[in-house]
Amino acid sequence: MCARTGQRTPDSRRAELGPPETGRTRGGFSQVIQHPVRSVRRAQSAAPARGRFQALVTGRRRPRRIAMLSVHTSPLHQPGTGDAGGMNVYIVELAKRLAELDVEVEVFTRATCSDDAPTVELAPGVLVRHVTAGPYEGLIKEDLPAQLCAFTHGVLRTEAGHRPGHYDLVHSHYWLSGQVGWLAAQRWGVPLVHTMHTMAKVKNAALAEGDTPEPAARVIGETQVVEAADRLIANTTEEAAELALHYSARPDQLAVVHPGVNLDLFRPDGPDARPDARAAARARLGLPQDAAVLLFAGRIQPLKAPDVLLCAVAELLDRRPDLRERLVVPVVGGPSGTGLARPESLHKLAAQLGICDVVRFHPPVGQSKLAEWYRAATALVMPSHSESFGLVALEAQACGTPVVAAAVGGLPVAVRDGVTGTLVRGHDPRDWSHALEPYVTDPALVARRGAAAARHAAGFGWDTAAATTAEVYAGSLARPAGRLPGARRRLV
Repeated sequence: MCARTGQRTPDSRRAELGPPETGRTRGGFSQVIQHPVRSVRRAQSAAPARGRFQALVTGRRRPRRIAMLSVHTSPLHQPGTGDAGGMNVYIVELAKRLAELDVEVEVFTRATCSDDAPTVELAPGVLVRHVTAGPYEGLIKEDLPAQLCAFTHGVLRTEAGHRPGHYDLVHSHYWLSGQVGWLAAQRWGVPLVHTMHTMAKVKNAALAEGDTPEPAARVIGETQVVEAADRLIANTTEEAAELALHYSARPDQLAVVHPGVNLDLFRPDGPDARPDARAAARARLGLPQDAAVLLFAGRIQPLKAPDVLLCAVAELLDRRPDLRERLVVPVVGGPSGTGLARPESLHKLAAQLGICDVVRFHPPVGQSKLAEWYRAATALVMPSHSESFGLVALEAQACGTPVVAAAVGGLPVAVRDGVTGTLVRGHDPRDWSHALEPYVTDPALVARRGAAAARHAAGFGWDTAAATTAEVYAGSLARPAGRLPGARRRLV
């Protein structure tokens, strides 16, 4: 309950899934889930990513070119608003690193503007293909199932313009893309690898107060994709367990690959390797040097729970009014999802709570500017109700900034509780206010956990994630045709 507004938090009405435990056994299947990130990092951490990949796939067919599907959001879109978020970053970084491993990537995404070029080179070896499927503007994600036939037609027509065997594999992202990938993979006679990113059943079990549940059609669609996929890449062991529990995914389908972080961009000393990078970032962003900066960065929607942060700040200032002069709470992002229905709601909440003087709203920013915000912050705050992993948490830690996050989804993997930040169970603003207070009042704690955060994030480079993903691809290509779901018949 938010004492200042009387709003009920969802923790009292929902069954908690419980915090994930990395590497735990559930029904015995953790013994057969692949944990290639850990094994590769331990055995070959000093080898170049290309050498790791070549070592992993020795004696097996290597993928030459893959079709990567992202129906509802383009890798070219700005993360932090609309439907663009962590998945966009994931696809961009993964595709670029795969290309560096000599795996060409063609990303198919829906055209949302008449000015979109049919093809755009994102990076050497990475091509973005815009597919016309429905009107360019005016469609939201929930409208897109009706356009999947048109999108699939565009994907198949592109492949038909090449010699057979142009794509070795399909990697789809999110369930809408999985529906397209299901048909394309069977039509071409190639494996389908799928990454969920989020799951309807998991989101519905952790709904924010007043949020809209995911529809039954999505649950059905996700179930079909799981049944059709050759491999399912999960971000964490917990996500793999949820795929098995909620969607009956088979152990031999599941592979756990932790996402990465761009360690060249997100670093404590900034692009100029300055020892005073935090002070420089605050100067550029117009933040006071002595401020306690509690940053929220992401899409503004009930799922991400920025309202919990604002209520917690109000609770903290009620208890410690002496902190008001030093406290700054930047909210960097734009409305998304169900947040689009009430884009002004967070501004109104800040006014209702009487904290407009400490809360600053900023539009979404590019990756370089986002790194500046991370470096400038005292702590990043992630009160999300559900997160498949939480790339934002890794990015902030790579910049030397500790994270205060909800103990949900993959965040307990991304954040080491009591070492690189704090994990909070539930969404009671009073609990969050107590979790945030030490970061406002104890600079030594911030420095200690910030340094540990940078060391922790350094183990999550995209090179390792890409090499391991490519190994999953190679394993899919090596499977006997009779073992593939649906016997891999070529449709006519």
